[in-house]
Amino acid sequence: MVVNSSMVNAVIQVFETLYADRFPIQEMVPQSAYGGDDNAAAAADDTSGFNCRYAVAPGPPQWSVHAYGEAIDVNDVQNPYVDGATVIPPAGAAYQDRSDVRPGMAVPGGVLVGAFAAVGWQWGGRWTSTPDYQHFSATGR
Repeated sequence: MVVNSSMVNAVIQVFETLYADRFPIQEMVPQSAYGGDDNAAAAADDTSGFNCRYAVAPGPPQWSVHAYGEAIDVNDVQNPYVDGATVIPPAGAAYQDRSDVRPGMAVPGGVLVGAFAAVGWQWGGRWTSTPDYQHFSATGR
């Protein structure tokens, strides 16, 4: 897991909690294993932090908090990014019904969301217009 040096202690605490609770992480390799291709990493269900890329957001291009190493995406398939009919990765469509809780999912009050909240990080699954269930960040963006 590659993150900004200022995030290391918080990230260690999060993953110690997840490990102790036996929370399943499907894969964890650096984005460089996918040539920085976020969609390829998402399709592989990769959990990762740093990726020098632009944010998926309207308006002019702006750096994602992943480009600063201040965000982590966890289990992309079980926790997809949803923008209307667009689901990234496509296999994440099977997990759009968040009431059907299965292993590896981020849900309110769950182990994953709680572990990040304990270190002050915010969850992209709380965004109402384009929920990003995989996304956790120190900045809330």
